Amino acid sequence: MASYSAPPGAPIWFDLMSSDPLTAASFYNEVFGWDAEIANDEFGGYQNFTLNGKRIAGLSPYMPEAGGPPNVWSVYLRTEDAAASADAVESAGGHVVVPPMAVGDEGTMSFYVDPSGAAIGSWQSDRHTGFAEWGVAGAPYWFECLSTDQAAAVPFYQSVFGARPEAVPGAPGNYTQLFYGDTAYAAVMDARGMLPEGVPSYWNVYLTVDDVEATLQEVVNRNGTVLRGPEVTPYGTLATIADPLGAAISLGRAPE
Repeated sequence: MASYSAPPGAPIWFDLMSSDPLTAASFYNEVFGWDAEIANDEFGGYQNFTLNGKRIAGLSPYMPEAGGPPNVWSVYLRTEDAAASADAVESAGGHVVVPPMAVGDEGTMSFYVDPSGAAIGSWQSDRHTGFAEWGVAGAPYWFECLSTDQAAAVPFYQSVFGARPEAVPGAPGNYTQLFYGDTAYAAVMDARGMLPEGVPSYWNVYLTVDDVEATLQEVVNRNGTVLRGPEVTPYGTLATIADPLGAAISLGRAPE
C-alpha cells in the first residue's frame, strides 16, 4: 500500500454530493470496494467512505439550497490557514463561495471558484486528516483541472496554494503539472474546445484500478455509464464513468 499525507496545497479530500446516497454508496462499494460509515446527522447526513479501513472520500445528500448540480464530485486542497487562503483567493482573482466554516472538531472547510470558473475547496485538518492512500486499487491516482482559461488558473494555484507549475513538453492542452515539493499530484489542462458547450471548468478525480476493462464492465453491471475509454496513453490506461445518478469520475491503471 502507498500511504499518503497531503503536503500543503495538494489534494487532501474529495467528496460526492448525491441525490440518492444509498444507491451511490452501493455503487462505489461494488465497483471500488469502498465502505460507507454511518451518516452523521449533525453534519447533514454526511458520510465518509473507507478503503482498507481508512477514510478515502466523502458522500453528502444533495442540498438544493446550496445550488449547483445534484450529483457531482468536489475536490479539496490542503490549507494550513483557512482564513488566509480565503483572503488569497480573492486577491488572486477567484471568488469565495463558502467562507471558512468549522466542521465540528474535524477541521475547517471553504469553497471557492477559481478565475477560470472551476469550483475548488480547501480543507484545514483537525481530527479529519483526509484520504490516506494513493495509487492502490480504489485510491486516488491523479487530480486534474480541465480549464477554459488555463492562463488564469495556473497562477491562481501557484499563488493561493503554493503549487509549482511545470508544463509537460509536447503534451496536448499545454498540460501543466502542479508540483508540491518534489512530487506532482495534479495538473491543469487547457480544455478550450474540449468541453461540451455550457460546461464550465472543473476538477476531475482519477481512481486507481487493477483492470480498467473489467472495472468498466462492473460499472455497466451496476447501472453506471462509461463516458470515455478505455484509452491507452503514456500515463496509463484511462477511462471516465458516471455513476447511476450521473456523477462523473475517472479511473486509470498506471503504465507497466
